[in-house]
Amino acid sequence: MILYHGSYIEVARPDYWKGRIKLDFGRGFYTTPYKEQALKWTERFLRRYGSRVISIYEFDEVKALENLRVLKFPKYGEDWLDFITLCRLGIGKNDNCDLIIGSVANDRVFDQLEAYFNGYSDKLTAIKNLRYEEPNLQYCFANQKTMDEYLIFTGSEVIA
Repeated sequence: MILYHGSYIEVARPDYWKGRIKLDFGRGFYTTPYKEQALKWTERFLRRYGSRVISIYEFDEVKALENLRVLKFPKYGEDWLDFITLCRLGIGKNDNCDLIIGSVANDRVFDQLEAYFNGYSDKLTAIKNLRYEEPNLQYCFANQKTMDEYLIFTGSEVIA
């Protein structure tokens, strides 16, 4: 399987410690199987750094699922919402996982989450509203060892 990472520089060797903590699945290195999604991730870097680069990796998902501690959220749901709520608040922990797979809280999804976080909707309403969102997917590598063993850098593409 091919995974993509959007940034302002080529990332030949991801560094776990450079990851921010308050993201959907906590600190980690985020990739996606959708090149279009990685391209969207680069848009914020263009404004800030003036450059956009998509790094490309080979990933053996079958081997990873057999050997790693994987937390998988196949759809938006209560478990997903609870997990990303804690992670986005900076109090969620992903130490007991090597890899987390699940949907991205993009801008439209985040609007639903903000309503929930701020008490304007309850959990069930937020989850119900999320079913109308277009599915997306991210793979969060939750430690350096997993990145080093399972992500094989194959190249990058500078986006004009």
